[in-house]
Amino acid sequence: MASFPVEILFGIYLGILTGIIPGLVAWALGFTFKYVTNVSIPGFGVVVLALALAGVNGGLMALADPTIVQSANAVTVTTAIIVVLMISLYAHSRGDAMGAQFPKRLSFRELRERTLSADVMGSLAGRDEVRIRVVGEVADMEGYPPLSDDLRAEIRDSEWTFPRDLRISELEGRLADRLKTEFDLGDVSVTVDEGGRAAVVAAPPFSGLSKRVPSGKRAVSVDALLPTGLARNDEVTLIVPDAQVRGTVVSARTDGGDATPAPEPKSTDGGTEDDEDGEPIPQPVRAPTTTGGEGRLTVAVTRTDAGPLVRADRARVVVESRGVRREYELVSLLRRAGRRFRRVTVGAGGPLDGATVGVASVRDQYGVAVMAVQGASGWQLAPRGETDLVAGDELFAVGTPDRLDAFVEAVK
Repeated sequence: MASFPVEILFGIYLGILTGIIPGLVAWALGFTFKYVTNVSIPGFGVVVLALALAGVNGGLMALADPTIVQSANAVTVTTAIIVVLMISLYAHSRGDAMGAQFPKRLSFRELRERTLSADVMGSLAGRDEVRIRVVGEVADMEGYPPLSDDLRAEIRDSEWTFPRDLRISELEGRLADRLKTEFDLGDVSVTVDEGGRAAVVAAPPFSGLSKRVPSGKRAVSVDALLPTGLARNDEVTLIVPDAQVRGTVVSARTDGGDATPAPEPKSTDGGTEDDEDGEPIPQPVRAPTTTGGEGRLTVAVTRTDAGPLVRADRARVVVESRGVRREYELVSLLRRAGRRFRRVTVGAGGPLDGATVGVASVRDQYGVAVMAVQGASGWQLAPRGETDLVAGDELFAVGTPDRLDAFVEAVK
């Protein structure tokens, strides 16, 4: 007779072999029932089914013949039964979860409109942002020169934060725009999976200064006393002996080095600020700024204004206010109130197809507010109750993330 540990190991081995088929069946049933009926099979039913299938499979006959559990192999058989039950219950739970997440009407567009996985969203409880990390090697884009090793490593080591309620397609678009802006990439393609991991294919910058100069403008460099904190895209007035010229900063450099990034905030103990889990909080990417002092400034100006700057040896710089972006203030207020924007497409045959805004009673039924509607005639802000809605129309809705998710599912 084998020793007790050996019997346990043999029981685990027998349970794994015998539990493969019950596990597959439990997963398939859990997925099918949840996907079709949105109902979960009770765990007791899974246990009974798994034992029955294990018995039919020929590996375990403990229930059919009670004498087996009283035999010398009782430890092995009991261990195998426990392993089969564990495999089946786990497979059923995964199938049930996949059935709940899988889109009801599968299409390529809807796959791209999905959000991050439930596991990732659950780990972000209490947070408004999600971190997107670049994984693997940054690939070269076909038809373009290869990336430099330094640029490839800088992109690969980067980490970006975005609002947590964005769809995957929106995350990909925003990350591509950020990469183009921060690294001056010639072109970039981004793919984000449901785990928040990004794969990047990029082309190196194929131009320098000329790429940042708007069409119809000229770039002119002048020596000047530069204020601290001057950055690209700031609006300035350059005062030279025979003119005052307004322009947009393309680049700025103070003597002794390039423009430097703004300092990162630190925690009270002198280290980088951490979240409640002890992980470092990624800081937003800051535009490089000047440190103040004598330097050289390059601005984009009109063709007629370029002449006085070219003739001048030196200029005085006055930084102008670009004003307050009211739309950003509105978004900030909504976020602080726990509200989000969502762009929703009216689905064919859905509850909004063929209805009016008033009849649909979106605010009462779904707890969201429709701020704008885009139909065949274009965008209509603050639509009235008699505004007709048809399949394909796009709505801008405002509400809590949960209410918006429910609204999106309902109008498909």
